[in-house]
Amino acid sequence: MKKGIIFIAAVVVIGVFMLIQLKPSPDHVTESRVADPASHRSTANGDVVGFKDDFETYAWQGIPFAKPPVGNLRWKAPVPVENWPEEKQAIEVGSVCPQLGGRLVESVPEKYGKPVGSEDCLYLNIWAPVDASKVSVAHASPTSAQIEEPSTLVDTVNKEAKPVMFWIHGGGNSIGHGGSESYNGANMASRHGVIVVTINYRLGPFGWFTHPALREATSSVLDQSGNFGTLDIVEALKWVKINIAQFGGDPENVTIFGESAGGFDVLSMMASPYAKGLYHKAIVQSGGLNLVPISEAENYVDSENPGSTWSSREIINKLLIADGIAADRVAAKAHQNAMSNNEIREYLFDKSTYDFFSVFSSTQTGMLGTPNLFRDGSVLPKEHTVKEIFSDTKNYNVTPVILGTNKDEMKLFLSFDPKNQKKLFGIPYGIADEDAYERTNRYTTDLWKVKGVDEIATYLRSAQGESVYTYRFDWDEEGMAFLFDLSKALGAAHGLEIAFVFGNFTSSFLNIYPSEGIPARDELSAAMMKYWANFSKTGEPGNGSINTPWTAWQNEGESSNRLLIFDTAADGGVRMSSERLTLPIIKSRFMSDQTFANLEEKCQAYKRFFTGDDFQLAEYQSLGSCSNAGL
Repeated sequence: MKKGIIFIAAVVVIGVFMLIQLKPSPDHVTESRVADPASHRSTANGDVVGFKDDFETYAWQGIPFAKPPVGNLRWKAPVPVENWPEEKQAIEVGSVCPQLGGRLVESVPEKYGKPVGSEDCLYLNIWAPVDASKVSVAHASPTSAQIEEPSTLVDTVNKEAKPVMFWIHGGGNSIGHGGSESYNGANMASRHGVIVVTINYRLGPFGWFTHPALREATSSVLDQSGNFGTLDIVEALKWVKINIAQFGGDPENVTIFGESAGGFDVLSMMASPYAKGLYHKAIVQSGGLNLVPISEAENYVDSENPGSTWSSREIINKLLIADGIAADRVAAKAHQNAMSNNEIREYLFDKSTYDFFSVFSSTQTGMLGTPNLFRDGSVLPKEHTVKEIFSDTKNYNVTPVILGTNKDEMKLFLSFDPKNQKKLFGIPYGIADEDAYERTNRYTTDLWKVKGVDEIATYLRSAQGESVYTYRFDWDEEGMAFLFDLSKALGAAHGLEIAFVFGNFTSSFLNIYPSEGIPARDELSAAMMKYWANFSKTGEPGNGSINTPWTAWQNEGESSNRLLIFDTAADGGVRMSSERLTLPIIKSRFMSDQTFANLEEKCQAYKRFFTGDDFQLAEYQSLGSCSNAGL
């Protein structure tokens, strides 16, 4: 009997690692969605009607912003959506884009490890206060030329128009969708008088895919780019530019914001000439920018310029093996090399979405690790480094920007690693080595902050002046699950700030939000929502009735306030800090760190933490008798 009770407890505790924030049971529940005639709007493509949502808002869900990228439009730049002749009921979210079901996508947990979604997935969702005034604009069908000159898309704007907040979801650019209940914009729209838009964009091998056979078949630089997910975001911004005034929004005041991969996508919009003029402010939550060379995206892993394990060449190899055409990778590579480009194209287009996902191994998160954000030289820069892009206003779209990370970003991912888990009957119930867990989190999270916040903020400040703001999210007041302290396992983990920004909190059945901490939680959320809304309105997050001023990032002065910390009053409150991290600071800390169990553990940690250009062989060898195996 006692063993049975322990086993049941352990099974419940697995939810701490696998279900927390990953399969939410939302506070927000719409009992019935009935089209409300008062929400009728006329877009450039046809009429839509939405429904009355919470907080005195109207919502419109599942509005198409581009033609379905199916058939011959697969692996092509998005095409403007065709007009619809009759009123469209926009009361249900559109299909998720093809992806592997995983525990990070709450709407499809029952499909864990299995393909879900449809290639017909380019839909967006809108929330507006019920009192948002419609604005008459002169509509025009978008053209490719108007991407270059977006100011031609809207002729008139009402002074009553509200700021627009345009959300780009995260998920490694391979999972997720804009219709997630976590991104419900009703609370933000109502509380702060903004229009909230969330979008889908193509993911994984359908969102980012490049191969010589595909490039050869078209003369369009956009079709040749391979950055189809990036272009989907641009197309959604174009749709907003043309139509958002009908929903009460100001097309000349659009703030793009996104988290994780969505944050990377926000920065890709800043770096892309095709997004120029389509937005006016940017918020990057736990993001960064990593542009992948075409060679990595499409070459074989054993080419002179090696490709990724999941390059287009290697995906085709795996498909050939799965089809029984080749017995192994060597045979698949030989067969692919013998195929003409036309044969390769036909082979790729003949494959179903589920055929593609059959070659991927399922993971706890569902994320694929396929290359994305390609250096194509058109949609995204080919030669410039991140430093070169954001240090020169000629190389990016200059807008006010907020950059931030969470204090314990990596704990979300570390908690999934079996090496970090204590187990009972094979089921995780706690952290195996708390000291190593905290140490790994500190180094990897701080390196994320260096790359995603401090370095980019430094470049931007030198290029565009004071309109650069940074933050760190520190809330870590989760409760206990049995004897397991969630505040240590997760802390201020990756993605936890999203609920605070949107004001949407999931069920506390695992004690993520203990009842005694809810007032402080809600107070912090209210502050974050106000800063975000203020920024969308004026470009200055601290503008308005805010208790703590949020001053701009400073490149100079060790004691200069440059970072806003978000936390509850019990842990210091919302406050400015002078913290600034650099790679040399973190490396110096690592080299003098005496907390590793032995030299081999420290050598292995160096190789894990410092990769790419950050890895310095001489520095690594200076640690002592480190093995060169695998270098």
